[in-house]
Amino acid sequence: MLLIFFIAVALLFCYGLLLQYCLAWWEAIPAPEQLPAGITPPTFSIVIPARNEAANIAACVLSVCGQEYPAEHYEVIVVDDNSDDATAAIVHQLPSGRVRVTCIPAGSAEGSAAPKKRAVATGIAQATGEIIVTTDADCLVPAGWLGSLAGFQRTENKNFIAAPVKIVSGKSILSKFQALDFLTMQGITGAVVSRRLLNMCNGANLAYNKNLFLAVNGFSGIDHIASGDDMLLMTKIAGSYPGTTGFCKSRAAIVSTQPAATWKAFLQQRIRWASKATHYRQPRIFFVLLLVYCCNLLLFCFLLMGFFYPMAWLLFGLLCLAKFAMEYFFVKTIAAFFDQVFLLPWLLMLQPLHVLYIVCSGFLGQVTGYTWKGRKLR
Repeated sequence: MLLIFFIAVALLFCYGLLLQYCLAWWEAIPAPEQLPAGITPPTFSIVIPARNEAANIAACVLSVCGQEYPAEHYEVIVVDDNSDDATAAIVHQLPSGRVRVTCIPAGSAEGSAAPKKRAVATGIAQATGEIIVTTDADCLVPAGWLGSLAGFQRTENKNFIAAPVKIVSGKSILSKFQALDFLTMQGITGAVVSRRLLNMCNGANLAYNKNLFLAVNGFSGIDHIASGDDMLLMTKIAGSYPGTTGFCKSRAAIVSTQPAATWKAFLQQRIRWASKATHYRQPRIFFVLLLVYCCNLLLFCFLLMGFFYPMAWLLFGLLCLAKFAMEYFFVKTIAAFFDQVFLLPWLLMLQPLHVLYIVCSGFLGQVTGYTWKGRKLR
C-alpha cells in the first residue's frame, strides 16, 4: 500500500508541476488588441448545428445577432440536424433584423458515424464568410464576441482560433461541479494552445478560415469518429499549417453554455469527449491525459482499498488534500478570468467526486458507446 501511495505522490507532483507551468503560460498570454483602424473587418459565417434545441435556439440566435459588429460582415446559419421538435420552425419565425439568418436541413443522418460533423460541414458548404465561427445551440454570446475574434485574427494573423467557454453555474451541486471542471480545462487549453504545445479547443467557441478547412478536405479522415469536430479538426489543420493556431484570451469573447441537466446526461457528455482520446495524433496530449487519468486512478484505488484496510481512506484523504493544493492557485486564477471565483469553496469538497468521474468517464469512453441527442454512437 505504501508503494502505491508513494507512486501516487510522485504522479501528483508531476501533475502539480504541469499546472504551475500552465499557470505561468496562462498569465503570459497577451490581452487581444482591438481591430486596427483602417483594416477591413473580416466576414464571418456563424454555423450553429442544432438538434432538438427548441428551448434554447431563439436565445442563442438573438444573442449572435446582437453583436457590436457591422451586420453586413456576418451571417448566421442554423443547421437543423433532423430535430424532432420545433427547432427549425422557431428559427424561421424569428423577427428579421439587420443580420442575415438562415436555417437549412443537415440531410439524412442515416449511415453517418459523425452527425454533428456532417451538420457543421453542411453549414460551411453554404457559408459566404471568410471565417467560419461555430457555437452550440444552447450557448449565449456577448455583444463583443465577433469584434474580439476579428481583432485577434487580424493582429495575430491566426487562422484557427480557440476561444473561451464557461459553463453557467446554478444552485445544484451538479452545475457547480461541471463549471469547476470546465474552467480548469479551459485554463489548460489557453495555456498550451498559446505556447503551441497541444491542440485543444471547444466547438462552442471556435473560429477558422474557410479556405483552410477546404484545403484539408474538411472532416475527411476523421469523419468516422463520432466526436472531435473541434480538437481533431484543429489537430488536422495544425499538422498541415503549423503556427496558424491561437487562443483568444478575451473576456469579451467568453461564450456561456448550460450545464448538463442530469448526472446521466453529464456522464454521457464526458464519455463522448473521452471517446476521442485514442484518436489524437499528438503524443504529448496522450501523455498529459494519461498522467491525469493515472493520478485519479490511484486515488480511486485507495478509496476502494479502504473497504478492506481503513487506513487507506486516511491516505485517500491526504492525497485529495494534496491534489487540492496542487490545483488551487491555478483554478483561482482561471476562475477570476471567468468571474467564477465563488466556486472556489467547492474545489476541496468535490475532490472525491472528481476522482470518481475521471476514472469512470475515461474508462467508459474507450469501452462503450454513448447517447447524444437521442442517438446511440461510438
